[in-house]
Amino acid sequence: MAVKFSSAVAPLFVPATRPERIAKAAISGADAIIVDLEDAVPAADKAKARDGLASYLVDLPVPCFIRVNATTSQWFDADMALVRSVGGIGVMLPKSETAADIDQVGPDIPVIALVETACGIVGLQEICQAEATCQLAFGSIDYSLDIGCDETTEALLLARLSLVTYSRAFCLPSPIDGVTVLVNEPERVMADANYARQLGFGGKLAIHPNQIDTIKVAFAPSDEQLEWARRIMHANEAANGAAILMDGQMVDTPLIEKARQLLLTAQTGSLPKRV
Repeated sequence: MAVKFSSAVAPLFVPATRPERIAKAAISGADAIIVDLEDAVPAADKAKARDGLASYLVDLPVPCFIRVNATTSQWFDADMALVRSVGGIGVMLPKSETAADIDQVGPDIPVIALVETACGIVGLQEICQAEATCQLAFGSIDYSLDIGCDETTEALLLARLSLVTYSRAFCLPSPIDGVTVLVNEPERVMADANYARQLGFGGKLAIHPNQIDTIKVAFAPSDEQLEWARRIMHANEAANGAAILMDGQMVDTPLIEKARQLLLTAQTGSLPKRV
């Protein structure tokens, strides 16, 4: 079965040890779910979590990805056997560092490449050019551990901008930012999501259903932005190709295109407006 992929704004992690939550997660408002066989499952429970999981992964209303264990782990082959047995699902590949890592999944399965090491940042060009790579995601916690830095915006800025830049350069969807571990602090989730959006990310990983709406709101155009975009487009139409001066500012082609994209997002997406 061919796998359909569309980039997600608020994909939700579900631990593979709780398969009964998968169906609920799929109708939680998340636009994709990621069933986690890696960090959410202790080593002693990997096989048990995998057994019987396939029956929970069929006929889901949103795209489903399995976060398999790393290609270098003893569990990767069995994880991939599960993915192939189900069909119609994708893979989130942790510790993605080279095209060879992605190629081990296979060209017919879409891969969200989870970049969470210094080697992954250095290997972004390879990763983006791998046939199966459909999107990048940032594993900020593991990355900060790998390079020995604090998990601050300043320390992780280079890595984040690298994911955004390489995604654009190789015509991938905007990348997905890492998780906010504070599940009961919507203000922090909003601040983190807003920051990621400002840098050029297209979404943010969620670890609890109560983070989904906050993330979607952060990535949606605001009422103020949409009003600005409408004024730009109306002025451009009235000018009929001539130069435009609006609010004391010259409006050129990049601003017109930005306005067009904002309005298109509002028309075609299911995101709420950011007030």
